[in-house]
Amino acid sequence: MAETQARTSPERLLEPVTAIAVDAGRAILEVYEREFEVTHKADHSPLTEADLASHRVIRDALARLTPGIPLLSEESAEIAFDIRSRWPEYWLVDPLDGTKEFVNRNGEFTVNIALIRGHDPVLGVVHVPVSGVTYTGVVGGGATRRSAVHVPIRVQVPCADPVRIVGSRSHANPALAQYLEPLGDYALVSMGSSLKFCLLAEGAADFYPRLGPTSEWDTAAAHAVVLAAGGRILTLEGLPLQYNLKESFLNPEFLVIADSERDWLALFRGYDG
Repeated sequence: MAETQARTSPERLLEPVTAIAVDAGRAILEVYEREFEVTHKADHSPLTEADLASHRVIRDALARLTPGIPLLSEESAEIAFDIRSRWPEYWLVDPLDGTKEFVNRNGEFTVNIALIRGHDPVLGVVHVPVSGVTYTGVVGGGATRRSAVHVPIRVQVPCADPVRIVGSRSHANPALAQYLEPLGDYALVSMGSSLKFCLLAEGAADFYPRLGPTSEWDTAAAHAVVLAAGGRILTLEGLPLQYNLKESFLNPEFLVIADSERDWLALFRGYDG
């Protein structure tokens, strides 16, 4: 048992998992740099050969690295809840988060790999193929922003003036503005994919309210980075966001918080979706 615990230690897994994410990013860029076709899944979300190429790289590499840990990926999610609900730990992966950003060629897409223990992320790697930047986090062990060098990152408090709010580039919510009115002046930053979380983790933003649908693989890796950097992610009921609790992969609406001193939940009391 001691050997198994050491083998699955998040600290020991971080470097090889980071390398896997970078390799997957290279596979994505091979497609990004040429013409490619876009198809659509049953839910009408876009799918490209880059999604599948990245998935194969990650699937095969994680199987070699941790053969005893199951994988749940956006591109292989047909696993019954009765089976996955019994997993003590598993990899939760989005091989290409921000496919719409990929198709629009704006560079704001990522590779997301998370290790979930129980119902909580304990390790997360978010790699940005176009810039080569990688965000990593081990909960309880700190977070880093890596390019040519590894720089420790941590959310900054108190909040900036004006408050910096992050919003989705592809899924803007018109109703959000009314809930943010009590803040007074604020700066709204639009960003794609899990990079929104990473802005908070590195102290470049203060708050990200997500009042719209996301799937568990969209959030888990960046969730770990935010937690490792000292931030929080709460549902609108004030509970920690968790994973693998139900048949559906959809997350509840949530708030990503850098400044724990401010009552961000108060802004959304009475929100009914």
